[in-house]
Amino acid sequence: MFILGIDEAGRGPIIGPLVIVCAAISEERINSLKENNVKDSKLLSQKQREEIFKSIEHIIKYELIIVSPDEIDDAVNSRSTNLNWLEADKAADLINKMDAKLYNDITKVIVDCPSTNTNAYKQKLMELINNKDIDLIVEHKADLNHLIVGAASIIAKVTREKELEKLKKKFKIDFGSGYPSDPKTISFLKNNWNKKEYQHLFRKSWQTYKNLADKGKQRSIGEY
Repeated sequence: MFILGIDEAGRGPIIGPLVIVCAAISEERINSLKENNVKDSKLLSQKQREEIFKSIEHIIKYELIIVSPDEIDDAVNSRSTNLNWLEADKAADLINKMDAKLYNDITKVIVDCPSTNTNAYKQKLMELINNKDIDLIVEHKADLNHLIVGAASIIAKVTREKELEKLKKKFKIDFGSGYPSDPKTISFLKNNWNKKEYQHLFRKSWQTYKNLADKGKQRSIGEY
């Protein structure tokens, strides 16, 4: 019987994708995650995350989804959905895929909840997953409290970091971590927010981007 953990990396950045991961491990092997120093990815350095990822790859099974900035913008700007429900849709897809892969041999799914309303988020997930007999646990800080969710958070973080490195190599530029708190990211954004070649990097629904766009429009009007 398997336990699943779901977590994401990259919900807050203004640059780059969101990565959502569903990790699975058999119940009798859960302690092996502790032996491999699995914990919330935010408590680990990039080097530690990469090393732990390599050490647990043969212990767990996992599926992941990479969500682009454009898809995030569509959800944020939509009248019918939002970022939380987009994550719920993706999480349910991962649960259904993993459930089929493991021949319905899942006893429990633990989800790190992105919403402030855990009950509503759980209800949404239950509507979307195929196997209604799964024990679904939805809580905040699940990556800190449950090893399998910590494993999912590590895989998600490492995957996002690799995706950022691909983008940096593609565009031959270092835009930092992609977070609005990063001076390197903000510098890149200020200098390139309106350049066509970089449009798919940015989450244009983020207020930081909107503020720059508004200032740019004001300057353009002032030129007349």
